[in-house]
Amino acid sequence: MEGQYARTQISDGLVALIREFYDRGPDQTKTYVSDDLVVSVLRGGFTPVEQTLLESGYGGDVIRQRMVFQDVMRDRFEEVVEQATGRKVIGFMSGNQHDPDMICEVFVLEPS
Repeated sequence: MEGQYARTQISDGLVALIREFYDRGPDQTKTYVSDDLVVSVLRGGFTPVEQTLLESGYGGDVIRQRMVFQDVMRDRFEEVVEQATGRKVIGFMSGNQHDPDMICEVFVLEPS
């Protein structure tokens, strides 16, 4: 499955998973699909606890906690991409930053 439908399914699926576990999710999401690469950029969505920690100088701890969460969620994230694209995910990388608040999820698909 290609095109806008797949991109929307991936964006919506990732946001739904994050909201399910954080009770809050990104404010903006955009997914790009090109050949064997899927990249989702998710913006906004720090919880009040995370925001308080950030404002108190604990940004590194918030980012580390988010990275651990994304590792735990790896199979669920990959399932969203595989269902939307009809292709197996063979690689997953994740990155976070807090200023501005952004998450970047990168998936590498099995060659078609």
